[in-house]
Amino acid sequence: MAGNTAHDVPEGGVADEPGKAREYETGTWRARKPVLDKEACIDCLTCWIYCPDDSIIIKDKKMEGINYKYCKGCGICSKVCPKDAISMVEEED
Repeated sequence: MAGNTAHDVPEGGVADEPGKAREYETGTWRARKPVLDKEACIDCLTCWIYCPDDSIIIKDKKMEGINYKYCKGCGICSKVCPKDAISMVEEED
């Protein structure tokens, strides 16, 4: 279901089956996206703790990147990063 719009999500955002929310790739809703500067990242995982969309990719207790399929571009990750390793940039078409 790639490229879902808000109109494709059931009214009220109800996920009426276990795991159903994974079908709704909401990343196309954003106007800005977070970009990671891996050099500046200290792998504190604060971004992962605060991300409301579970879009921070963690492997072996290290920040590996951002899952843009689900990231809505809220910017919380960039605001909570203690090293300013995540910046928000305009989404390109």
